Amino acid sequence: MSATEKVNILMVDDQPGKLLSYEVILSELGENLIKAASGPEALEQLLMKNDIAVVLLDVNMPGQDGFELAKMIRQHPRFEKIAIIFISAVRVTDIDRLTGFEQGAVDYISVPIVPRLLRARVRVFVELYRKTQELERLNGELRDVSSHLIKTQDDEHRRIARELHDGLGQELAALKMILAQIPQHNLPNAKDQAAKEASEIAERASRQVRSMSHLLHPPLLDEVGLISAVRWYLDGLTKRSGIVTALEVQPTNFPRHTCGVETAIFRVIQEALTNVYRHSGAGRAWVVLRQQEDEVMVKVWDDGKGVSSEIAEMRPGSLGIGLAGMRQRAKEFGGQLRLTNANPGTVVEIVIPARSLVPQKEHAIA
Repeated sequence: MSATEKVNILMVDDQPGKLLSYEVILSELGENLIKAASGPEALEQLLMKNDIAVVLLDVNMPGQDGFELAKMIRQHPRFEKIAIIFISAVRVTDIDRLTGFEQGAVDYISVPIVPRLLRARVRVFVELYRKTQELERLNGELRDVSSHLIKTQDDEHRRIARELHDGLGQELAALKMILAQIPQHNLPNAKDQAAKEASEIAERASRQVRSMSHLLHPPLLDEVGLISAVRWYLDGLTKRSGIVTALEVQPTNFPRHTCGVETAIFRVIQEALTNVYRHSGAGRAWVVLRQQEDEVMVKVWDDGKGVSSEIAEMRPGSLGIGLAGMRQRAKEFGGQLRLTNANPGTVVEIVIPARSLVPQKEHAIA
């Protein structure tokens, strides 16, 4: 749930005048105010709405009082954590308050009501509800990302196993056979030819190992830094996909950062460009890395078909695993992910603040 999305506040009282006064008092909060004149009507509203944040509940109602209604609400699994605030003009003793809290109330307000106090108390529980919903959403995304990472890891293990067996394994088997036959050759030329073939096979096997190693974790990232690793990746992407890529770096002497930051930035660029290749239909893509005093900015954009408004606004449930993973990487360093439709194309932007940008040498000393 976003900070601007309205939540529902249910107001329950058998007196229309009181409901009207609650509506006037709480209108400043800018939330959805729902009125119910009885217990059954309140239960109907609760069952219709899945996102009631707060129930404002009169204690003294004919037929079914507020305590009985609160007990029924608490017995329903969907509403066991809902915030219930009791309001009473008559039942205001300590015993009444204790009964209210025993029925699951989070607050107990006496009449006459102080409007400012009522707004403040309701606002607290509305914001708590918002934060709880956001936390549940983020936990859901984290579970999805974790599940995706496990599946990706398993798929990668299977892919590496196949390449080792079908590629490197076959080369090594052929090398073994050739080496075993060398002592059997009587002619020097035959031995020389076998040795040459063995050397060629060993070279091909070495290239395969180097290629797999680079794809798993580019050694350039550790040896000479982020910029060289990104250039290497862009060159490979252009050759494999035909997408024309360009890299802009500011300043030209881009500084080194911690291994974690550089790896996160590289993986964000890699994931963004993978999405460009898979989904955008783009012919060109640009990557910008900009170091400023208070932040590092990473921007990837393309000339493809763009994304939907739901994804661009990062509405709950709209992000795929790739974008959710990029956002999580940024958050790990106190940064943020921004998406923009460029018409044509999409702009993916990651900003990481200065507090996470410890230079690599200083970080190593620490």
